[in-house]
Amino acid sequence: MNYQIIKPERFGRVELLTISRPASLNALNSAFFAELVDYLDYVVTDEPFDVLVITGEGKAFAAGADIAEMAGLDHEGARRFSERGQQTFLMLEDLPIPVIAAVNGYALGGGCELSMACDIRLASSNALFGQPEVNLGLVPGYAGTQRLSRLIGLGGSLKWILSGLNMDANEAYRIGLVQGISEPEKLIEDALALARRIATRGPKAVRAAKFLLRKGFDMSFQKALDMEKEHFAELFNDEGIEGMKAFLEKRKPSWEL
Repeated sequence: MNYQIIKPERFGRVELLTISRPASLNALNSAFFAELVDYLDYVVTDEPFDVLVITGEGKAFAAGADIAEMAGLDHEGARRFSERGQQTFLMLEDLPIPVIAAVNGYALGGGCELSMACDIRLASSNALFGQPEVNLGLVPGYAGTQRLSRLIGLGGSLKWILSGLNMDANEAYRIGLVQGISEPEKLIEDALALARRIATRGPKAVRAAKFLLRKGFDMSFQKALDMEKEHFAELFNDEGIEGMKAFLEKRKPSWEL
């Protein structure tokens, strides 16, 4: 597929994906979702790299869903519009590799929901987060009501979603929505540095750790423990052999073995 909105750029075992609709503050429209689904299918099928970083071009990560497109929808069209976003972001969340959101500016509405579907969020100091849908007489439609509460708790989610207020990067960091803050000119550098570090760890272990954290979150504690010990044992007789051997020999492991 010839992408017009998303721009992939490879850096070794890391890929940077830039949303490029700067004139509309990277508002998420149907064309964006079609491109992202195609791209995610490619990533799942080929696994051509180990970590994905997502950012936006210009002064926004993504300022929300495209309201110009939303305004013409009827009831059934709105339901499909919501479902498309939910399913696409589930695909992103379920990628076997880690995904880092490098939030470079506005991350509002659908843009905030996109960032929350990523595994780790790094923000520039001028980033702005929010779910302002109630200001339009709507509610978040891309799983914002569910992901935000799982990330920061119910009380905080009720405050931010019911008021339609936005939060700056410092507040987002304080409440645990983001995991780091960078100066705007260093954001991509810092995000790629973290991605490269992750990409040098045991690739099977990284994928297993993400799976355990994601899937175990909604399980009973005992079921999650049972799942963890099985993955631990499997890795013990796989790349764990090389990792432990390299540690004892005081050298870097070779994960290609």
